[in-house]
Amino acid sequence: MVCGTRPELIKLAPLIRLIGARATIVYTGQHYDTAMYHRIRRDIGSPGRFHELAVGGARRGTQLGSAVAAVDELLAEHPTTAVVVQGDTTSALAGALAANANDVPLVHVEAGLRSYDRAMPEEHNRVAIDHLADLCCAPTELNRANLLHEGVPDERIAITGNTVVEALATALPHHDEEAVVLASHELRQDGYVLATIHRPENVDDPANLETILRELSRLPLPVVLPLHPRTAKRVAGFGLTGLLANLKVVEPQAYPAFLALARCAAVVVSDSGGIQEEVSVLKRPVVVVRRSTERPEIEGTFGTLVPPGQRVRTEVLRWLDDVPGHRERLGRIPSPYGSGSPSAVIADALRQLVRGEPPVLTPERVVVPPPASRPRGSRVPHSNSSS
Repeated sequence: MVCGTRPELIKLAPLIRLIGARATIVYTGQHYDTAMYHRIRRDIGSPGRFHELAVGGARRGTQLGSAVAAVDELLAEHPTTAVVVQGDTTSALAGALAANANDVPLVHVEAGLRSYDRAMPEEHNRVAIDHLADLCCAPTELNRANLLHEGVPDERIAITGNTVVEALATALPHHDEEAVVLASHELRQDGYVLATIHRPENVDDPANLETILRELSRLPLPVVLPLHPRTAKRVAGFGLTGLLANLKVVEPQAYPAFLALARCAAVVVSDSGGIQEEVSVLKRPVVVVRRSTERPEIEGTFGTLVPPGQRVRTEVLRWLDDVPGHRERLGRIPSPYGSGSPSAVIADALRQLVRGEPPVLTPERVVVPPPASRPRGSRVPHSNSSS
């Protein structure tokens, strides 16, 4: 498995634990926060091998080239059954290109997401990975439809749900632990807004960043802002530090603590893709501050998509008009990303891809009904060593 960011490690953790000693992890270090990395590394179990690279701190093209070369070298030295990548990062694309260069079957977890926004680098990555992949693990039926529309054969697609539902269930703290998190920040349930902003379209544009911070500071509830390192750098560089005075700025949170803050918030404001999935499991509303989203499944239920501007505040106020009522209503809506064990469905599809075995699925393990034709790989695996 090739990954290089915190979200990839979090989402692949259930699959890593399931595969166990047969798994080899290649961590590129695309994003590297020492404290956060060690917390997540501790929680992902014990794979058979763990390789750490160091491709961070460079331009995207340089990162990609370095990561492809490094993964290619590892695949040449350690023949493997299949390469698994998750999502749409530079590291995921590097793993896909290296697998293709070595004629190793490629599995794409979280396939078929589309924003149709070519200004997003991630959109190019996810399209390229899907068309290289031998097995596209699509979280939802909409994702499968996107792939079919682009000509990806149905036999290369499996609807699996999203492993975020497992990762979240494993990391979600108990209510007594949740109370400790709230007390440490002097917060009460439904008495604050949680905000996360880090995407380049928002923080690299001084006008957008200023607008978002101003709109957040005008809200009637305290706004908790775990400050992403990229955002902190831009705030300082653009001379916007004063706009943080009316916000409750905190350090980036460990995943369980962040989930506690999200579950107890009246509303979440974010430009994160993963949070759009997480709120559908936590049953909280999110105002998505972006020009486009690759996760439209939550629009009109858990989420509202708005560009930077006055609508940020307007939409938050709409969710604040009846917080208990919204909490109760959203609690009745199933997450479009499934439940149970998506990683078990992925593991079964992976087994069929590399060994030709039929998938072993039980009702408890099937998250979303799979297509009638299960994935069947066309490549001959190099060996049965690791995935």
